[in-house]
Amino acid sequence: MATATESPGDTVPDGAKPSRAGRNLPAAIGVGVLLGAAVLVALLTVRQIFVGIVAAAVAVATVELVGALRRGAGIRVALWPVLAGGQAMVWLSWPFGRNGLLSAFVLTVLACLVWRLPGGAAGYLRDVSASVLTAAYVPMFAAFAAMLVVPADGRARVLCFLILVVSSDTCGYIAGVLFGRHPMAPSISPKKSWEGFAGSLTGGVVAGALSVSLLLPGHWWQGVLFGAALVLTATVGDLIESLMKRDLGVKDMGQLLPGHGGLMDRLDSLLPSAVVSWLLLRLFVPG
Repeated sequence: MATATESPGDTVPDGAKPSRAGRNLPAAIGVGVLLGAAVLVALLTVRQIFVGIVAAAVAVATVELVGALRRGAGIRVALWPVLAGGQAMVWLSWPFGRNGLLSAFVLTVLACLVWRLPGGAAGYLRDVSASVLTAAYVPMFAAFAAMLVVPADGRARVLCFLILVVSSDTCGYIAGVLFGRHPMAPSISPKKSWEGFAGSLTGGVVAGALSVSLLLPGHWWQGVLFGAALVLTATVGDLIESLMKRDLGVKDMGQLLPGHGGLMDRLDSLLPSAVVSWLLLRLFVPG
């Protein structure tokens, strides 16, 4: 969803034919369709599989972020405690909800503090802080996406989240390509435009009103608030990761997905949006 407010000009890998938007659009669409199909199959068959998909995404994204921190700034994140703790956060959130998530997070922080002890005092605070940030930013946020599917109407909750994300991304992408002229935050992400943001907001609000009122027993105005909130958090999440990458001096967190970069580059806006989705849907439609 990182392209939701971009205007033309993104770079693409060598040998790939860029679209007008500046990226390998066929590859990006193909990867997006495959990922979406995997999630839909999980939701329409055994919904617990969705938790496994979230857990796998967390593991890959964690490795990518840890690698970027090491390459860009020489930061030594406690990889194994964060990986193990991240899996515990996601899987314990299914049977135990927020209590399981919080318990796993606290134990992960403790493990990171201890894991770094043999490395000595030099850079200790830096490395531990980055380890805690990684544990909170990736697995802890992602666990809220897993908790979306827990209630009896969990399939519908996840679908509302995904429909809104896709609608916001698509509308913002088109608006940014066709009309993007005014940069939103040129010092952070020069490709983001206010026109693209307006497209995302329009698509998100419409998708939110329809999905919450049709798929869940919610009101259309709740869907409007839901859509607007997710567009805002997605945009902020995208800008946050852009700032992190600028600070580290890296273009992408990874190269796993053709046309997209790394998996972490696709999750940047989804992670904070998952938290807001869980909170708002729990408020609007108690389950």
